[in-house]
Amino acid sequence: MSAPGVLRSKRALVVGGGSGIGRAVALAYRAEGAAVAVLERSQPKVERLAAELPDCLIHQGDARSLADCEHILRRCREQFGGLDILVSCVGIFDFYRGIGDIDGDDLERAFDEIMSVNVLGQLMPVKAALDALRESRGTAILTGSSSSFYPGRGGVLYLASKYAIRGCVAALGHELAPEIRVNGVAPGGTAGTQIAGPQSLGMDTFQMPQDSGREDDLRALTPLRLAMTPDDHAGSYVFLASDAARGMTGTFIHSDGGMAVRG
Repeated sequence: MSAPGVLRSKRALVVGGGSGIGRAVALAYRAEGAAVAVLERSQPKVERLAAELPDCLIHQGDARSLADCEHILRRCREQFGGLDILVSCVGIFDFYRGIGDIDGDDLERAFDEIMSVNVLGQLMPVKAALDALRESRGTAILTGSSSSFYPGRGGVLYLASKYAIRGCVAALGHELAPEIRVNGVAPGGTAGTQIAGPQSLGMDTFQMPQDSGREDDLRALTPLRLAMTPDDHAGSYVFLASDAARGMTGTFIHSDGGMAVRG
């Protein structure tokens, strides 16, 4: 477990930090002494986070937009003097839609949307932050999923996007060494998240159920019998951002309640 203040003097940007795991990471980094900035697309989430964390740098923008990413990076340089840690927690979910569940006319649009949000939305912030992270010899942390490694935890497009993040972590870890470390966290199913679905499938207003039934389902899926929360995952992001992980790149922490022991 991380000691208090392990990120003191570090400067962090959390992309998609307005709710769920991203919000938990932003709060954990702040508690560990980091100066924290957040890029978040949803205006209501930006307003809530700004009220909750008035000392953080918060900007509304789209992670897929190079201009938006460069804007928040400029503000980090102006306010913090640079950047040491980049975390991406953006994503949408397909609510278990298999290939047979998607109309042929919808498949291309759904593919483009899910890949754009879940993959480009994590790569674009890395692109924008390259110079800043090289200067600080910093770290980038992407968010995969248990679906990056195991089928059955989402539909075909969601799994494809999360397997792509697995490849991105490996490729970026290789490409950007030794100046920048790149790792990932692969959370399992999580209670208390607000992940929505793709607009192209009419699922942009869908939300994961927030009830005891979902928590019971999550417990049943994990050997540790846990309904994990965003706070349970945040410690993995703290560790990967800390100097204790300085020898790690191109790999994942599996914050999934022990799914691997089931094979």
